Amino acid sequence: MKTCFWVFIVLSVLILQGCARFSVESRVENADSMAEYVGWKKQTIDTEYFAIRSYSPNAEKSVSNDPLTIYIEGDGLAWISRTKASSNPTPMNPLALTLAIKDKSNAVYLGRPCQYVEDNNCSRKYWTAERFAPEVVSSMDEAISLVKAKMHASQLVLVGYSGGGAVAALVAARRDDVVRLVTVAGNLDPQTWTQQLNVSPLTGSLNPADYWEKLVSIPQLHLVGGNDSTVPLFVAESYQSRFPDGKKPPIKIVAGFDHHCCWSTQWPELMK
Repeated sequence: MKTCFWVFIVLSVLILQGCARFSVESRVENADSMAEYVGWKKQTIDTEYFAIRSYSPNAEKSVSNDPLTIYIEGDGLAWISRTKASSNPTPMNPLALTLAIKDKSNAVYLGRPCQYVEDNNCSRKYWTAERFAPEVVSSMDEAISLVKAKMHASQLVLVGYSGGGAVAALVAARRDDVVRLVTVAGNLDPQTWTQQLNVSPLTGSLNPADYWEKLVSIPQLHLVGGNDSTVPLFVAESYQSRFPDGKKPPIKIVAGFDHHCCWSTQWPELMK
């Protein structure tokens, strides 16, 4: 009986430690620590719809004439199971932040609405069915404009990871200052993605593939992991198929990579 009691205690402690590790506070602290370690500063950008978390090397310093590269995070911890949505989408492993930190050019990181910050406008729909809603895209577009002005930049490169790739494309379709669009495991055609994988449609979300005409003149690169089962190759191919011959954006398949691994190991060389 005593042995069983101690087994129960040990298991309880491990479970509590695991819960603490995945708590919203620990996820925010993880990103803060990553940024602080390399001397980056955090900022909360207030837009019309949402507050957006930003990390940057030095938001007060003017950049050079090179384009400002803005990294947009993925969907984060949107779901905790196939059928149960998370209560908060702050990522456990902010891959886009890792990539941004490794980029030695003028780079800034933006989280997605409802990640990292408390916001009264947040509800589960904004990281599930309406993750690419018009107000989400407008909020990210506004945040990017504010960052651009603060950094005294004139041109932008947008880099989006996973669902951040969809946001990057949708924002680029609205602007005339984006000189390059790069996605990493990007969900560029959510409609095809939900249909082919038999998951719930993203009702209320915009579909980047529908805006190909506004993106056709922007240089693009779409990186896909050869082993990615979360956002498989057919998603990027479906997006690419919308473009006319001679203007189809290139897709680079990276053998051995999946949705998470191992993008940071070869960054930023992969987007050259």
